[in-house]
Amino acid sequence: SSHFGSSHPSSRLEQRTCGQRDREANVSDTDEYETALVEHATATTSLGICPMCVPTGSVGVVQCFGKFEGYVEPGLTCFCPPFSSIMNVSLAVQQTVGSTECKTKDNVTLTVCTAVQYRINKKMVKQAVFEIVNPDAQIHAHIDDVLRSTLPSMDLDAAYEAKEKVTRSMIQAVKAAMEPHGYEIINILLTDLRPERSVLDAMNAINASRRQREAAIEQGEAQKVLMVKAAEADAEAKFLAGQGIARMRKAVADGFRDSMQSMSQGGLSPQDAMH
Repeated sequence: SSHFGSSHPSSRLEQRTCGQRDREANVSDTDEYETALVEHATATTSLGICPMCVPTGSVGVVQCFGKFEGYVEPGLTCFCPPFSSIMNVSLAVQQTVGSTECKTKDNVTLTVCTAVQYRINKKMVKQAVFEIVNPDAQIHAHIDDVLRSTLPSMDLDAAYEAKEKVTRSMIQAVKAAMEPHGYEIINILLTDLRPERSVLDAMNAINASRRQREAAIEQGEAQKVLMVKAAEADAEAKFLAGQGIARMRKAVADGFRDSMQSMSQGGLSPQDAMH
C-alpha cells in the first residue's frame, strides 16, 4: 500500500515539465495573436478611406486598379488608396502659342506666330486624358501643316491680305483632328506675320519711296496751282491796266476835242488853236 500511495519523484518532475511547456505555449500563442492584431490594424489604416476636394472648373478622373471608372464633379469626394485614385483635370480654357517658319511664293522666309485657345470636353474626358499625351504638340503640328501648304502659294503681300482665310483653314483642320479626342477648339489667332529683317527693311524703304513720290506729286500739283493762279492774277491785272490806259486816252482825247470846240467858239481858227 505504501508503494501505490506515494508518488515517484520522476513522475512529479515530468508533471512540472509538462505544465511549464503548456504555459510557454500559451504565452507564445498570445504574442502571435497580439502581433496579428497590430498587423491587421496597420493594414486597415493604410487601406482606409481618403477624402479629397475637386476644385471648381475641374473634374476628378477616377481610376480603380488602373481602369477608368468615370469622373466626379467639383466638391468633396473620397477614394480608397491604393486600389483607386482620383486625378484633377481642368476644364478651363487654355492657350498655347507657337511659331512656324515657311516660305512664300516669292521666296520670302516668313515666321507666323499663332495662339490656340482650347479646352477639354467634359463628356469626352476619358479620350482627352488617356488617348493623347501631348495635346499642344498635336495642335501645333496640324497648324504647321496648314501654314506650310497654304502660304507657299501666295506672295508676301497676298499672305498679309489672306489672314482671315488662313485662320479659317487652321480652325477647320485642327477641329477635325482634335475634337474626336475630347479637345474643343475655341479659336485660333494669327497674331503676327514676321518676314526676315532684310526683307522688312526693304519693304519699309519701298513704302518710304512710294510716299516720297506721292508727296512730290502733291507738291508739284500745289506749285502748278500756285503758278496758274499767279498767271490768272497777272492777266487780270494787265487787263485792268489796259482798261485804265484806254480810259485815260479817251479822257485825253475828249479833253482836246472840248478845248478845240471852245477855242473855235472864241474866234480862233483850228490852226491857231493847235499852236
